[in-house]
Amino acid sequence: MSPPRPLNPWVTTQWLDDVLRQRQTPASLVGEWRLLEVGCDHGAAYRSGHIAGAGYIDTHEVESLPLWNVVPPETLRTVLARHGLRFDTQVILYGRQNYAAERLAHILLYAGVQNVRLLDGGWQCWQQAGLAQIAGSPPMVTPQNFGVPLPAQPQLLRNLAQTRALRQRGDTVLVSVRSWAEFSGAVSGYDYIATAGDIPGARWGHAEGTNQYIHAYHNPDGTLRPPQEIAALWAKEAICPAQGVVFYCGTGWRASLAFLVAWSLGWQDIAVYDGGWFEWSQQH
Repeated sequence: MSPPRPLNPWVTTQWLDDVLRQRQTPASLVGEWRLLEVGCDHGAAYRSGHIAGAGYIDTHEVESLPLWNVVPPETLRTVLARHGLRFDTQVILYGRQNYAAERLAHILLYAGVQNVRLLDGGWQCWQQAGLAQIAGSPPMVTPQNFGVPLPAQPQLLRNLAQTRALRQRGDTVLVSVRSWAEFSGAVSGYDYIATAGDIPGARWGHAEGTNQYIHAYHNPDGTLRPPQEIAALWAKEAICPAQGVVFYCGTGWRASLAFLVAWSLGWQDIAVYDGGWFEWSQQH
């Protein structure tokens, strides 16, 4: 089962506002759909104000210590069921900062959700547009059976052993979605990662910025630059769709954004190395 690849999974604030006001229902949004805010310890912020109709899911539900890797498949199945998500539910995600939403988007594709959208610019752009918000707790949701074996797309998420093996192949490259300071070994980039450096042989993904925000991938208003422009940055490092590409960062959030950019461009052999530099630096 191969999920469809929309030319651009990012939707605008106007698009979402029209959908919520039932001014239009795009042909691509037929059937059951859900809007979710995604955060990391942002439940209080969500309850103070969020997009009407949005549920809330915390990344602590889908990641686990000690490495913040994706939870085991059966745990993930339980989480998605609790939030009323099936493989054929069309899911629209946004976040206070969109990395959390992008991390979940990749996890949902790995699980087997066939249609995942992201609000371009997230909550920040929604507020800047002066669009409606409400306060309160998440709406009640009826639990759902996911409907297919999970993960339905296991090749989209790589563990340490798989990444080591792929690293030895001449047709696959590892792409570091980290700042130049992190990639060059000047800093680790995280207060909980002791070791600075990067995976030998990896190529830099031109992800200039911080572990909270990649300036090089975004416009000044917080929306994403056209995916083709980001791919042009990668081409400078000989990162292209003709090869297998495994994206990674510190713990998977920034890598998920890079993955989604490549996914939207139709790149076929792509994945995220879940453990990233956090795991690799402890094993080598």
